[in-house]
Amino acid sequence: MDHKALAMEMRDLREKVDGITDTAIAATDGLLIAADTAESIDPEGLAAIAAAGLGLARRAAEATGRGTLRRTVTYGSQGCAAFYAVGDTALMVVLGDEGVDLERLHHATQPALRRIGSILTATDPAVATEGV
Repeated sequence: MDHKALAMEMRDLREKVDGITDTAIAATDGLLIAADTAESIDPEGLAAIAAAGLGLARRAAEATGRGTLRRTVTYGSQGCAAFYAVGDTALMVVLGDEGVDLERLHHATQPALRRIGSILTATDPAVATEGV
């Protein structure tokens, strides 16, 4: 797996959307794959919580006939956490401060999620980074 390419995707997303404070990529079982987080954030704990939250949101979407889950957002008094499905086997979590523009974030994540999915499933690292 090309961890450098994953790091570049997370960094690029931070540069494109003001207000992003932390990002992480995890397997759906909660194991951390890559993280770009502040020292105050436990990236492994974040990955586990994100996987559990995304799993519950997926079940809710299925149980209510809403189709395939794309994302879920949790709002707090100091910002938000957006959880995005990366195919069926991974997820990306993006933490944002109170000023993050969620519409811009959702728009900017779509191409990033496709590239991250390609990186995660690539058997040849050179193929995963084409066009990055």
